[in-house]
Amino acid sequence: MKIAGKPLLELTDEALCTGRVGLLCNQTSWDFTEGCYLFEQLYRRGRLHRLFMPEHGLFAELQDQEALHSGDFYRCLHLDGVDFVSLYGSSEASLSAPPEKLNGLDAIVIDLQDVGCRYYTFISTVEKLFRSLTEYHLEPEVYVLDRPNPAGRQVEGIPISKEYASFIGVEGLPHRHGLTFGELCGFLHHRQGATFPLTVIPYPLDRQYAAPLALPGAGNTYAKTPCAIYPSPNIPSACTCLVYSGQCLLEGTNLSEGRGTTRPFEIFGAPFLQPLHEYNRTHGYHTWNDPQHPLYSEGARLRMLHFIPTFHKYSGDICYGFQLHLTGKPYHSLLHSLRILRFLAGFKGFAWREGAYEKGNDKTAVELLAGHALLLDYLKGQATDSELRQALADSEAAWITGTRPFWIYDE
Repeated sequence: MKIAGKPLLELTDEALCTGRVGLLCNQTSWDFTEGCYLFEQLYRRGRLHRLFMPEHGLFAELQDQEALHSGDFYRCLHLDGVDFVSLYGSSEASLSAPPEKLNGLDAIVIDLQDVGCRYYTFISTVEKLFRSLTEYHLEPEVYVLDRPNPAGRQVEGIPISKEYASFIGVEGLPHRHGLTFGELCGFLHHRQGATFPLTVIPYPLDRQYAAPLALPGAGNTYAKTPCAIYPSPNIPSACTCLVYSGQCLLEGTNLSEGRGTTRPFEIFGAPFLQPLHEYNRTHGYHTWNDPQHPLYSEGARLRMLHFIPTFHKYSGDICYGFQLHLTGKPYHSLLHSLRILRFLAGFKGFAWREGAYEKGNDKTAVELLAGHALLLDYLKGQATDSELRQALADSEAAWITGTRPFWIYDE
């Protein structure tokens, strides 16, 4: 992996200046200084030949798990001669770029915003792209425009094994990886033993411009004021990224994870949780944030509420549940959400989501999301809090040590 000393569009590399360029991006690839997208800039230079799109489409117009079969409706952008390629169709094969879509490219630029968790499918899209280049013995110059990780350096979870790996869990990654996208690409490139040249273009270290989700677009330029571009439909804010590593586990249940509300993953609940109103009175707790309460966390407060999702689970129905409010103190989202799920699993009506969850994989959603036997045992009440905490601490420390050589920023 090589670190570039200039923004992408200032590089004089032959592959970028005279070659055929492929671009993997979405709506976060926006240059606030120039007021346009990177694909527009590359097109005006006559370099853009292929535009690859991850899950949710070019402008995050598609909800989760909605297939994009064709890029034909992007023809209104008038990018004449550009080939639009979806990397999120309805089959397992559609998740990887076929060789004919990679052949003939001199450079591939990747400009995506990650949110710091292994469930986020942009990681898998890039990992599969790297695998395709290696498998087909293709060696275009690959450039990654790096961005701050809105979830920060904090690490959570246990690396997922091959048994549980899927498109929402690249083998070997913990739930919350603590790396920037560029650092993660360097790690994946090294682990695969890839030979194609990889260049990471760092983001500016001026903290004034590095607020979470006030992120760089084309050429790594920043807005002078916070201009958040949500990376996908259900990641509306920086706070979402701080709870996503734990709250995404709710997708493996019949609880609403807040999709269809304005605060997905912060808001959660279900119609069958109406008995929550009686729980504290019956068990002698004054509040949901009593330090002795099974749901207590120093890093978050639970606010009971009612909500009605406008789509997804329980659309149009009253749900009883909570909103998570972070306190600013240390918070381990995965650990807290595991405890929340174990608690709510005791309510009548709760169920684990059944059936296959991802393309080409027959495991259930909670198996793929938890990704480890101990975590699954804990959710079933078959492992203790101390066993869980020790396993997490050991795995997180080992991951930090193992990935430190790939850090670009000494934070």
